[in-house]
Amino acid sequence: MTQVAYQINERRNTEVLRNDELWDLTTADQKLALYDLHRFGYRLLFVRNMSSGPLAIISQHDDIAVIYADGEVDLRPKITLREYH
Repeated sequence: MTQVAYQINERRNTEVLRNDELWDLTTADQKLALYDLHRFGYRLLFVRNMSSGPLAIISQHDDIAVIYADGEVDLRPKITLREYH
């Protein structure tokens, strides 16, 4: 997470949010879902503000998942994260 967040920070020239700041951007339903998934090794990478509400992007090793604003979890989202070298 730190590497990806740092690289995004370089590209966008914005401040990288700390985990507690990211946590504050999530809904109560997302927090409950992430709390359940945390015991399986998932961690919060970042939160995107969408028109439908915040979208939490989480990962477990190399697996990416999303938690929608209503707490619904998609373990196989059709998204790709950019990597910068």
